[in-house]
Amino acid sequence: MKSYFTKESKILAHNEKETLYSKLLQSAQEQHGKLQARIEKVDELLEEAESCLVALESGMCFQTGELYSDSSFFLQSWCLKGQFMTLCLELCEMETEDQQMLLQMDELKETEKICQEVLEKYDFTEWEITEWSEQQAIFHFLYDSVELTVVFGPPVDGDDFGGDPSRSIVSLNFESFLDEEQAPPSSCLVQRLIFQFIGSQGRWHEKCPTLYYLPQVLHDISLVVNRCKILGEEVEFLERWGGKFNLLQTDIKDTEVKLLFSSSVAFAKFELTLSLSPSYPSAALPFSVQTLIGNIGEKEISAVLSSVPVGHHYLRRTVSLIHQNLLQDPR
Repeated sequence: MKSYFTKESKILAHNEKETLYSKLLQSAQEQHGKLQARIEKVDELLEEAESCLVALESGMCFQTGELYSDSSFFLQSWCLKGQFMTLCLELCEMETEDQQMLLQMDELKETEKICQEVLEKYDFTEWEITEWSEQQAIFHFLYDSVELTVVFGPPVDGDDFGGDPSRSIVSLNFESFLDEEQAPPSSCLVQRLIFQFIGSQGRWHEKCPTLYYLPQVLHDISLVVNRCKILGEEVEFLERWGGKFNLLQTDIKDTEVKLLFSSSVAFAKFELTLSLSPSYPSAALPFSVQTLIGNIGEKEISAVLSSVPVGHHYLRRTVSLIHQNLLQDPR
């Protein structure tokens, strides 16, 4: 049964890959088509330029070392030379455009490589089945600190193993087994965010009335668990290595992270409070600033945060950029 749900979860992840690769392939094909059209145009220009040269050479006649020509010949020659120069200019422009398109193709390949690495990194399953009986199934997340109990309805006729996708689900119940008194603050933060997401979804039974919908539910929860777990690792990193970024202290209160920065070089000390949510890191974080020493305040912090793209390790990159842009020697 676990293999069935694992397979379904992987199918969901591969569908996301397929969508991304389709877009990349379409873009690459469009770029290739444009490049091919440019190449054909350049070939036509070269052929036309060669024709002009041949016409110029064939229009000249030499007799006893002297060039004989009439006014119509010179007029035709100058016209052909003008056309040749125009074609040369167009050819140079086409070569420049071709180089730009090749650079765009290289950038597209690099983007594809990065996307592939990210997809492989996030091809995950954050749940484990610890029980599957005729009445219920129990799933564990995040080192057994979150438990999901799925209670089944009556089995479908002819379903000997209780895995028919049309079998009804009576309830889905979540429970936390984290000892918040003993757990580090970062783990408590992660747990709060996960259960904030669980509570925000309303009645899970309505989202998952039958076994058919269970793989999608497991996938959605896994996404949030994975993101929050990485956030917890980021907070632990800052607690341990924050001194490298002029970060004196990292405090956690409910779902807020308070970061105390201090720099004698910049003559500044301030506290940055970031409000976290289960959607981290897909959106910019609301923040507030308390200036303790110096002139670094909300305006300066806002300018830095606006330049930090959302995504993987958003918190760490934010701290790093504040350190780099505001707390370094201005020289």
